[in-house]
Amino acid sequence: MSATLVILGATGGVGRGVVRAALDRGHPVVAVARHTDALATLAREHGDADVVTVPGSVASDAEGAALAERLRDLRRPFAGIVASVCGGGSKGRVLDQPAEFLRRKLDEDLLPHLAAARHLLPLLAEAGRGNYLLIGGPGSEHPWAGYGHRSVGAAALRMLARVLHDEARALDVRVNLLTVDMPACTGNNRKHASSRWPSALAIGQQAVALIERPPPDIPVVRYAPPAQTGHASSPHDVSTSFGPDSAPPPPDSCPSLVAVRALLGRFSSTGSKKDISS
Repeated sequence: MSATLVILGATGGVGRGVVRAALDRGHPVVAVARHTDALATLAREHGDADVVTVPGSVASDAEGAALAERLRDLRRPFAGIVASVCGGGSKGRVLDQPAEFLRRKLDEDLLPHLAAARHLLPLLAEAGRGNYLLIGGPGSEHPWAGYGHRSVGAAALRMLARVLHDEARALDVRVNLLTVDMPACTGNNRKHASSRWPSALAIGQQAVALIERPPPDIPVVRYAPPAQTGHASSPHDVSTSFGPDSAPPPPDSCPSLVAVRALLGRFSSTGSKKDISS
């Protein structure tokens, strides 16, 4: 049997997709969330599957430490930890909100990831195995209109992942961030979700693939639709994602270059290449 995956935020929209993907790959799951009623519902949804529910939070260092002790008490080998943690989705311009609003959003969206890493990375180090994956949302590279505070938090999470990736080397634990550059289609928003949005299950499948085979020396991995095969969008720290049965993408290719070549090809086919090069 595969080793257990710990999933933080397991009852959230994306977290549920990660739970389903982990079970589909044969991993027992320890599902962590704050609300016991939501955890009970999740356990019922998966029937006889190997799902252990643990009420807990990583909203603060104290809560992160308490959660780590609960997980130790399970005495189970962990293959990895997936942190699908996010605060509320309030909308509004940054300039229209007081500074305290942004501070509160960082408290909700960013600092729990730090509290989780501080107290849960040692669990993987103690076991001498395992990988740690954060899941981030849109806006980390380009502002998300109407959600500027989320963009600031996503950019900060991206840098936090890179820092953790470097510092966790001393623990012999691999840390990665799976960044999803558009909203996810979940059970909560399916009725009005765009057809272009990735499903929570698709995100979960790529999260589990990264836990099973993290890319070497690439801290940030960009989600790509399952039909796409990867090219890394930056030779420094970003790769497109890959599925559970595919090889990790090469770290020195660039999707922006691929897009340019495709665009040039379209111009060439219509006789317009001369126009754009003159």
